[in-house]
Amino acid sequence: MLAGVAAFVLVADIITKALVVMHLRPTEPVHLLDDVLMLNLLRNSGAAFSVGAGNTIIFTAIAVGVVIYITRTARNLRSVGWAITLGLLLGGALGNLVDRLFRAPGFLRGDVVDWIEVTRYWPVFNLADSAIVCGGILTVLLAMFGYHLDGTRGGRPAPSPAEPAERAEPAGPAGPAEPTEHAEPAESDGADTER
Repeated sequence: MLAGVAAFVLVADIITKALVVMHLRPTEPVHLLDDVLMLNLLRNSGAAFSVGAGNTIIFTAIAVGVVIYITRTARNLRSVGWAITLGLLLGGALGNLVDRLFRAPGFLRGDVVDWIEVTRYWPVFNLADSAIVCGGILTVLLAMFGYHLDGTRGGRPAPSPAEPAERAEPAGPAGPAEPTEHAEPAESDGADTER
């Protein structure tokens, strides 16, 4: 699942950036919804949303570290939610890393192609940036609700897809629950003795 999500994000990012570079000019945005949604070609030497421009080599090293961490973590992954999340992060990191490795001005210093502009008040971004942000949001949600990479949740094993959503809890060491005040007490057959 992780590899499929990452491959989808990477391929979609590469194809859209290639189309944008072929058909758009940096100074001529295409207005799809007036000034709310535009296609605007921008070369970005910084991180996501143009943060830290000029630190391309640092961001390249960080992206390589993220890719290595996610591929190593994938060996212990047993959660579909985490597979999707890490797939989004991996695909996004690889999408921008491809630009840093192979685009001008040169190897490890390439500018990332950004092209989606939502209002004039939000930075221009691309599909890889969107996947990274969605992966980050999912990371927070999964951690907040106690989902672990190994498929457990809050210390309890996660139910398999074949199990029903609600499992009956076994009786505890004290035996079955006490009868409610409306229930009739069970008749004794004389076998119960006090100790």
